[in-house]
Amino acid sequence: MTADAAHDEDRDRSDGREDLPLGGYAALTAAFAASVAVFAGVARRKGVRLPDEVPPWDVALMGAAVYKTSRLLSRDKITRFVRAPFTRRGSDAPAGEILDEPRGTGVRRAVGDLVSCPFCVSVWVAGAAVASYACAPRATRLGCAGLGAVTLADWLQYAWTWTQQTTEN
Repeated sequence: MTADAAHDEDRDRSDGREDLPLGGYAALTAAFAASVAVFAGVARRKGVRLPDEVPPWDVALMGAAVYKTSRLLSRDKITRFVRAPFTRRGSDAPAGEILDEPRGTGVRRAVGDLVSCPFCVSVWVAGAAVASYACAPRATRLGCAGLGAVTLADWLQYAWTWTQQTTEN
């Protein structure tokens, strides 16, 4: 074992994270990569023509939609049923969100880590958005516009709440 590997192993032990489900993470990474490969193969076989470029406005629109979808999937009360097999109910967070905690071991724990983390889920959501954009850009823009509007509405809600709290103090 190299000195760097020993240091990494010691650091993992010292931060209490030696129970990380690395095999589960590898399985999820393989599933993501396989999904991308299957999409690419099917798209090619069906003659899907990829766009030559993606305008910055579409990137921003998809970014807002990916942000909101990731929050909905990983933190919303209503989508708790999706996370329930892999997480246990955590604490309530502001704006009606829930901070679920992963449970189990192996792949179950790895999926729990994935579905309870908006940053982790966003990669999968972005993959779906890009695939959708490649096949049906107009429909994807429309769906993203709706989710982008919800994102904007959320920020306006936060701004309104902040304004009320500021004027009350």
